[in-house]
Amino acid sequence: MKKIIRKFFKWLILLLLAGMLILAGFVVAVYYGVFGPFPTTEELSSIQNEEASLVLANDGEIIGKYFAENRTNISWNDIPEHLINALVATEDKRFYLHEGYDGRSYLRVLFKTIILGDRSSGGGSTLTQQLVKNLYGRNDHSFMSMPVNKLKEAIIAVRMENVLTKPQILLLYLNSVPFGEEVFGVEAASMRFFGRHCKELNIQESAVLVGLLKANTYYNPRLNPENAKRRRNQVLTLMYNEGYLTEEKVNVLLDLELILSYSNYQREAPAGYFAYRVKKRAQQIIDDLNYQSSRVIDLEKDGLRIYTTLDFSLQKSAQKSVKNQLVKMQKLLNRELKNSRIKKDWYNSVKEKYGEQKLSETKKRDVFTWSSDNSDALSLSDSLWHYYSMLNAAVLITQPQSGRVLTWIGGNNYRYLPYDLVLSKRQVASAIKPLIYTAGLEKKFVPCDYLNNEVVEYKEFDNWTPRNYDNSSSEDTLVALWYALANSMNLPTMDLYFQTGHDEVSDMLRRFGLDAPIFETPSIALGALDVSLYEIVKAYGALANDGYICDELIMIDRIVDSDGNTIYENDVVTPNQIIDTKIADQITVILEKAVNEGTGRQLRNRFGIKSELAGKTGTAQNYSDAWFMVYTPDIVIGTWVGARSPEVHFRGGLGSGSALALPIAGNILSDIESKGSLKNKYLSDFTHIYEEGQLIHCDPFFQKGLVGFINRVTDKDDDKDRVDEKEQDSDKPKKEKKKSGIRKFFDKIFKGNKK
Repeated sequence: MKKIIRKFFKWLILLLLAGMLILAGFVVAVYYGVFGPFPTTEELSSIQNEEASLVLANDGEIIGKYFAENRTNISWNDIPEHLINALVATEDKRFYLHEGYDGRSYLRVLFKTIILGDRSSGGGSTLTQQLVKNLYGRNDHSFMSMPVNKLKEAIIAVRMENVLTKPQILLLYLNSVPFGEEVFGVEAASMRFFGRHCKELNIQESAVLVGLLKANTYYNPRLNPENAKRRRNQVLTLMYNEGYLTEEKVNVLLDLELILSYSNYQREAPAGYFAYRVKKRAQQIIDDLNYQSSRVIDLEKDGLRIYTTLDFSLQKSAQKSVKNQLVKMQKLLNRELKNSRIKKDWYNSVKEKYGEQKLSETKKRDVFTWSSDNSDALSLSDSLWHYYSMLNAAVLITQPQSGRVLTWIGGNNYRYLPYDLVLSKRQVASAIKPLIYTAGLEKKFVPCDYLNNEVVEYKEFDNWTPRNYDNSSSEDTLVALWYALANSMNLPTMDLYFQTGHDEVSDMLRRFGLDAPIFETPSIALGALDVSLYEIVKAYGALANDGYICDELIMIDRIVDSDGNTIYENDVVTPNQIIDTKIADQITVILEKAVNEGTGRQLRNRFGIKSELAGKTGTAQNYSDAWFMVYTPDIVIGTWVGARSPEVHFRGGLGSGSALALPIAGNILSDIESKGSLKNKYLSDFTHIYEEGQLIHCDPFFQKGLVGFINRVTDKDDDKDRVDEKEQDSDKPKKEKKKSGIRKFFDKIFKGNKK
C-alpha cells in the first residue's frame, strides 16, 4: 500500500513538473512571439485612436460625422473627475495599485467565479488589459485562443504601464471603449445619449455610461431604460462603497429618473442630404491634397473638422416649414386619391409583380411617417402605396453673390428616402419664364411692349395648342410684357418666344446653366424642360446678383486636421457675368410685381411678409410638379413639391406652385423676418437701376386696331425714353415729353379705348 502511495505521489510530482514545464514553455512561446508579435515600446507610447471627422454648420453646430469608427477623441481636461471615479470603482478598483495585471483579481475569478460559480463577482481583467483588447483585438488560435489572448493582453498591459502614466491609460481607454450602436469613446457616447459634451456630464449621466460598458445592448438607456437605470444605481453604489460619494449624495442620485437627450446622426440626420454632398466634395479635396503631398489623409479616420456654409437656423426653419406644409397637404391628396383611377391602376400593376396574397401580408414595417407614432402593422400593399402616394419636398437656399449653400433639404428623410431631390430633374414649368423673358429683353423688347394673347394651334409642332392657366384668351386685346410675366401667362409668353427666336432663347438658357434643346422646341418657353432645383436656384442667383452667376455652389469653407491646422480653405468665388445688369434689374422689378400683385402675392396677403422680394411660381401642366422661387440681393430660396411619380398629383389648383410650394418659402421668410439678425443678413432691399415707374408705366391690356397701333408706337417711344432716363445726368432738369399731334387727336376722339 505504501508503495502504491509513494508511486502515486511520484507520478503526481512528475505531472506537476511536466505541467509547470509546459506552462513555462507556453509563457515563453507567447512572450517571444510564437503566437504573434507584440507592439514595440515606441508603438505603445505613440498610440492614436482612429477618430471620426466632424461636419459643422457655420455656427459650429455638429450636423454630421464620417467615420470607420464613430469616435471623437478628447483631452484629459475634458473628462470630469466623477466619470473617472465611476469607471475605477466599477471596472478596476485597484487600478492605481497594480502594474497592468492584478493577481488578486485572478484569484477572485478562480475561487469565486470558477469554483463557487458566482458570476456576479466580476472579471479578472484590469482596465489596462481591457484597453489592450480594445486596441488590438483578439486573434483566433483554435482551442488555445483564450489562454493565448489573455496572456498576451497581460504582457502588453505591463509594458504599457511602463511607458504610459495612469491618466494616459485612462484617457486612451475612455477614447476607445465601445458603447454600442457603433459608438466608440465617451465623447461620442455622451453626445449620442445626452446631447452634450463629456465635460458637461453630471454624476448620474457618467454612471449610466460606465454601466453601459458591461453589456452594450442590455443596458442601452434608449432601448432598455429600466435596465440602464438599475445598472446606473449599481455604479453609484460602488462609487459610494469606494468613498467617492457620501451617503446623503448617493441617496439623492439613486432616486433620480433617467433622462436622455438622444441624437443619432445616422438615423435622424439634421442635414443628411447636405452632409452626404459635403462628404463627396471633401473626399475630392482630400484626394487632391494627398496627390500633391506625401501626407496621407483619411476622411474617416483622421478626426478632421469640416466647416461648412450651412446656416443651421435656416435649415431647421426649412425643415419645420416642409413638415407643416406636407402634413397638411398630404391629407388633402389622400382624400383625392382614395378612390381614384390612379390608385386602381397602381394596385393592378403591383398585383402583377407581387401577387395578391403577398400584398395582403400584414406586419410591423419600418416606414417613414411625419408622426412619431409608427406602431401600426401594415400590409405590403399599404406600405408600397404609402411611399408611392407620398408628397416630397426639396428646399435649396443660397447666397447669390458667393454661391454659398445656406440650406439643403433633399427630401423628407435622408435615412428612409436617401435619393436627393435637389439634384433630381423634374419639369420646371413656369419657373423658367423669367429666363425666357430675359432673352426677350436682350432682343430689345421692353417691359411695356405688348404681346398677343390669343390661342394659336401650331400645326408644325404636332398641332400643339397651348393655353393660359385659367383658359383666358383674347383676339383683340394685347398684354403688356411685364404683366404677362408677373401673372405667368402662357399665350403672351409663346408670342415672345417666337418673336425672340429659338436660338436666342436656347443660348440664354445655356448661359444660365440649363440644358436647352438644339432643335426648335416651343414648349420649353412654358417649362417643358427637365431641370433640377440645384440648377434653377443657381440660375435665379444670377438675377439676384445683377446678372452674375456662380458656376458652382459652395458647401465647404475650410477643413482643419485633428491638431487644429487648416489644410484647406475655400477660395473666394468670382461670379461670371452672363447678362447685362440692366436686364437683370428689369426682370427683378417685374418679379417684384409678381410678388406684390401677381402669382406670388400670397407672400403678402397670407404670410404678411413686408420685405422687398422678387419671386416666381411654377406649376407643371398636370400639377405633378410645384415650384416657387424667391430672392433678395442676399438670398435665393427655391422650393419644389411633388410625388415620386408624376402620375401622382392633385387634380387642380391645390397642386399649383402657389398652393403647394410657395407656403414653404412663406414660412421660412416669416421666420427670417421675425428674427432681427437674420432679417438684416438676408432681407436687404434691392438697389435698382430703374424705378418701377420707369419700366411699368403702361396698362396691362391694350386693344388691337388702329388706335392700339398708334398708342403702342407712341407708348413704346415713351418706354424707351423712360428706360434710358436714369442713364442721363440726374441733376439735369427733365423735360416733359410732349405728345405728338396725332396722339392728341386720337386721345380726344377715342379716349377710354385702353382697357
